[in-house]
Amino acid sequence: MKVILLQTIDKLGKAGDVVTVKEGYARNFLIPKNAAKEATAGNTKILESLKKKQAEEDAKRLAEAKVVAEKISALSLTIPAQAGEEDKLFGSVSGEDIAKALLAEGVKAEKRDITLSEPIKKLGEYQAVVKLHPEVKVSVKVSIVKK
Repeated sequence: MKVILLQTIDKLGKAGDVVTVKEGYARNFLIPKNAAKEATAGNTKILESLKKKQAEEDAKRLAEAKVVAEKISALSLTIPAQAGEEDKLFGSVSGEDIAKALLAEGVKAEKRDITLSEPIKKLGEYQAVVKLHPEVKVSVKVSIVKK
């Protein structure tokens, strides 16, 4: 039986794929859990229109991410932190702190999208990578100064 997946299912396919599964699996598991629909002509047309709309939205998000990436690449963040002897920080600077500094500059970024090559535990300059879109990553310079 051919079905259109509405959700991504491991070892079967991702949302929007048309796959062939056993009839019992489709009728007893996938369809009742709203994980798939039967691949009829009408459902296939609806899927095609949804894919087209999704592609347009993805292109729009990509363009917006590129604009934000240009803005971020021009920034140099300065984060004040308490430090002790030998410029060691009390604690560390995390992705959440960098996200707050970006928000103060007018750029919204999620802390889970910020990657540090190493933990920031000393004063100095570091590079952080901000993932704005699956295709757009930008590096931002982060300076840690003594409070």
